[in-house]
Amino acid sequence: MSRTAHARPEAASFQRTLLTMLMLSTLAVSMAALAGCNTMEGAGEDVSAAGRAVSKSAEETKQGM
Repeated sequence: MSRTAHARPEAASFQRTLLTMLMLSTLAVSMAALAGCNTMEGAGEDVSAAGRAVSKSAEETKQGM
């Protein structure tokens, strides 16, 4: 017989709790990673917009000289 067949009820409960905690932790990390991707995309768009504004300003200054 396997060891789990003779496991105490407390040990089985602890194993279920541990598995549940592991699954919830994995879900939380996955959600954070997905949110981070969206945040980095938004930051990239902001940096690009700032770069375009600087380029436009430089071009206007160049034409004004």
